[in-house]
Amino acid sequence: MGILIKPIVTEKMTAQGEKLNRYGFIVDRKANKIQIKAAIEQAYGVSVAEVNTLNYHGKRKQRWTKAGLLKGRTNHFKKAYVTLAGEDKIDFYANI
Repeated sequence: MGILIKPIVTEKMTAQGEKLNRYGFIVDRKANKIQIKAAIEQAYGVSVAEVNTLNYHGKRKQRWTKAGLLKGRTNHFKKAYVTLAGEDKIDFYANI
C-alpha cells in the first residue's frame, strides 16, 4: 500500500479547495510530511506549498443489541491537509 490512502471529499474540504487551494487526504500513519509532499506531487503533478498533518485516535463505541452489549472502537488514522502553490488544482472527479 502506498502513502496516500484516499482523499477526503466533504463539503468543508471542497469549500477549502475552492477558496484556499487546500485539499485533505487520509495517509499512512507512519508517513512524514516530506513523504506525503513527494507522493502528492508525483500522483497529481502539482507543486505543494505546505503540508499539515494530524493523528486521529479511534473512539470507543458500544451499543446494546439482542445479543447483549457489543464493544469496539473505530480505527486510528492520519489526515494530511495539503496547500498547493500557485494556481495548481486537483480534480478528483476527472477519471469518472
